[in-house]
Amino acid sequence: MLGLLLASVTAFALVAAPAAQAQPKGLPDFTELVEQVGPSVVNIKTSERVKSPVRGGGGMDPNVEEFFKRFGIPMPNRPDGRTPRGGDDDGPQRRGEGSGFILTSDGFVMTNAHVVDGADELWVTLTDKRKYKAKVVGADARTDVAVVKIEATGLPAVKIGDANRLKVGEWVMAIGSPFGLESTVTAGIVSAKQRDTGQYLPFIQTDVAINPGNSGGPLINMRGEVVGINSQIYSPSGGYAGISFAIPIDEATRVSDQLRNGGRVIRGRIGVRIAPVTEDVAESIGLGKPVGALVQGVEPGSPAEKAGIEAGDIIVKVDGRAIEKAGDLPRIIGATKPGSKATLQVFRRGGTKDISLSVVELEADKARGSSPAESTPASPVKTTLGLGVVDLTDAQKRELKLKGGVRVESVDGPAARAGVREGDVITLMDNTEVSDVKQFTALAAKLDKNKPVTVLVRRGDWVNYVVIRPSR
Repeated sequence: MLGLLLASVTAFALVAAPAAQAQPKGLPDFTELVEQVGPSVVNIKTSERVKSPVRGGGGMDPNVEEFFKRFGIPMPNRPDGRTPRGGDDDGPQRRGEGSGFILTSDGFVMTNAHVVDGADELWVTLTDKRKYKAKVVGADARTDVAVVKIEATGLPAVKIGDANRLKVGEWVMAIGSPFGLESTVTAGIVSAKQRDTGQYLPFIQTDVAINPGNSGGPLINMRGEVVGINSQIYSPSGGYAGISFAIPIDEATRVSDQLRNGGRVIRGRIGVRIAPVTEDVAESIGLGKPVGALVQGVEPGSPAEKAGIEAGDIIVKVDGRAIEKAGDLPRIIGATKPGSKATLQVFRRGGTKDISLSVVELEADKARGSSPAESTPASPVKTTLGLGVVDLTDAQKRELKLKGGVRVESVDGPAARAGVREGDVITLMDNTEVSDVKQFTALAAKLDKNKPVTVLVRRGDWVNYVVIRPSR
């Protein structure tokens, strides 16, 4: 019987499958795609004049230097990662290399902002070896998108695809100049979409081989359309480790259109500092799921402050669009036209409310405010949570712009294990506002000693929820 089974399996492997049986798909052939898209991909070389290097500072391979710069690895002889310099005389030129692709037949080229950052000269080389001096039209560091221009016509422009149509598992291809090896083709699949890496945009994650020099090159689908810009890799060892990230082309196109029209990107802002909502916090305050963006601080005079947004609020929707994770908020607000109105739904003390505000233009980050003033030498009141607290002085309330709260003077036990520190200010306990020490101790006395308690802690300009679990 076993021999019959083996024979049957062998026979199945050697003959065509029945019509009703789905046949396995073969590996894709990329040759036509390379012929179609390859001429639209360019090599970009940059040079930056630097000061005369100190001893031991010169001679670094430009591709290795670009690798250090892109992935945050300190360069030799300098702990801050910068190329060693010395003296006031102009010295040698620092050179870099990257990739790009032709947006329009009259010479607009898209690439990464980090490829052209700091460059004094740019040279774009086409696949037919024609070489053009280029100028930067605009670059946006927040999205890592840049547009450069060469004086040429009749160029083979790429076809722009729809990144939203990409499916996980779909084949994609990259063309670029890894380590200066021009027109190198690599391929793989889409590993994940909407990957949040802490940047301004959600990324397309692939397993396409990407290395220094690929930066700025196109990610291409099987229809020959550009669906992303290859931008980053994840590398615990410093080399390609099977995980790479591309900027979705729809996001990049919105940025490039603004760069071409005005040389810069205009974004909206509301003036809040945010953090993710953890599962423990969501459960303990009654939110249910860990969604939304926790407001850790509100800038003085900002639209958020004027509208009544408070530290500790959790923003769960903007104009009806759900905020699934904290990173969604700056993307949605950033895409909102300055001067327009937006309606935020916030979760506050166990319930939700809608708050309308005006979006303003994003500016450079402002200096952070000072830390809370030193406490008065009042005797701290001890609680079962391991906290010793005192009332805030009037001066501290004015400085922190708080109506109430208590300042932590000593901490041990469960509170210390949860991360509460001396100097923290507690403004909420289990969704109840804390006005002073008397109320705080009364609330603490009513707690179930077998259940965790959630407090809203302010530290400097920042706030966060902390879940304090009782001793076991």
